[in-house]
Amino acid sequence: MKEEHRKPSAKRASGTKGAGRGSGVGRGEKIALVSLGCPKNLVDLQIVSAALARAGFDVGVQQDEADAILVNTCAFIEDARREAIGAIGEACAAKADPALPCRAVIVSGCLPQRYRDAVFQACPDVDATLGVDDLERAPETVRAALDRAAEAAAAGKGTAAAPIGCVSPGLSRALFNPVDPAFTLTPGPYAYVKIAEGCRHACAFCAIPGIRGRLRSRPIENIVGEARALLRAGKREIDLVAQDVTSYGADQTKGGRLVELLRALEALPGTFRIRLLYGHPAHCGDELLDFLAESRKTAPYFDIPVQHASAAVLRRMGRADTIAEVPRLARRIRERVPGAVLRTTCLVGFPGETAADFAELLSFVREARFDHLGAFAFSPEEGTRAFSMDGEVPARTARERRRRLLRVQADIVRETLDALRGAEQTVLLETPPRRRGGAWIGRSERQAPDGIDGVTYVSRAPADAAPGTFLRCRITGHTDYDLLAEAVAPEGGRSRRRADGRAAT
Repeated sequence: MKEEHRKPSAKRASGTKGAGRGSGVGRGEKIALVSLGCPKNLVDLQIVSAALARAGFDVGVQQDEADAILVNTCAFIEDARREAIGAIGEACAAKADPALPCRAVIVSGCLPQRYRDAVFQACPDVDATLGVDDLERAPETVRAALDRAAEAAAAGKGTAAAPIGCVSPGLSRALFNPVDPAFTLTPGPYAYVKIAEGCRHACAFCAIPGIRGRLRSRPIENIVGEARALLRAGKREIDLVAQDVTSYGADQTKGGRLVELLRALEALPGTFRIRLLYGHPAHCGDELLDFLAESRKTAPYFDIPVQHASAAVLRRMGRADTIAEVPRLARRIRERVPGAVLRTTCLVGFPGETAADFAELLSFVREARFDHLGAFAFSPEEGTRAFSMDGEVPARTARERRRRLLRVQADIVRETLDALRGAEQTVLLETPPRRRGGAWIGRSERQAPDGIDGVTYVSRAPADAAPGTFLRCRITGHTDYDLLAEAVAPEGGRSRRRADGRAAT
């Protein structure tokens, strides 16, 4: 995934600290979870899982021991839908296997929200669906699906009750605040916190506003309360996610902007790191940059998808508000924020993209020298303005442009990592060595979770090191995308300045 866009990835999820066996509609039935898509989807699945656990279900078991399987889906692009259908098919096959206990399959998330009844047509063995506004209705939906299966079994072979569609109509409007915020599905000492839902942009290629609705920002006090619970539960990195974190609070009439939220989070006690994921080039203002330049807890990590560099293509994409910002984005950020790390995403093969447009994008990427870059070829999505645009770029051409772009980026990454040799960085340790004397796996400020930016392999860690330890390390080398390092000394917080002028994490 390091050289691609963030593809949906299937994960068998298990719950962690925070949710116990409750009472209610569940009777101890075991529920397997399949997580597809981005971290925002994972946050939704955490809400579903916590609700199920509170209601008396046993969540997070393996599929071969589950009474029901819940598949949380992504429907952003065709690849995501294919992966979702494949995962649903696997779950339905488990239900059909007489040697396994599975009696029901529930599909939640973006796929049923976007296509509703079509899920049952494509996957007739699915028992129930759950929309993005209906997460907290998961217990009764799963209960009904299991009861439906029991009734069909009692009625005899060939008998099937009507499937259960629990998907609220219209645009999504809900905004969830976790009732059990310490319940997470992330395996390491980090957690995703969704600060807003929906999107205020109207990019021509994007189906997300039609699935997730308009921007809705959570109150600052609710986000801070969730972060406080996560830190008490042992998390040491809080990753703030939204469709566009830089738009946080823009829907509110007073207060609640991103910098205000960051100040409130940084005031929490303890040693921890904050990371922002998914920004927008038009909203990365001076106030935010100045804050990050002086911040002691928020990583100078900018995940800002530019999508393209050609003004003509950006205009057709519905991103004209970024035309003036994109050419100067990397230089402007690095000038104002010493040590800044930049990740972006580019979309090639958009309708009307010419060879000259693509050459402009390549030139821009060579000059900007992003630390991390993902790329994907245009996929026409029903319900978007780009679906029926003229100027179609042949799929083969789009794939070849993507390969060329990633080859350019691979050279940039190699040169960037070569230049890091000998530098000191603070690494959050996550996975212990498999053998004595082996290397820990961790992440520096420049690396987001889930391996999308690579990891850091740390040797010579102290004997008392544990997951969640911040360790000062010296970079000794690298592989294609991963860093190799050796420990210098453990360290708590940004207590001293680094050579690049930023405070050490």
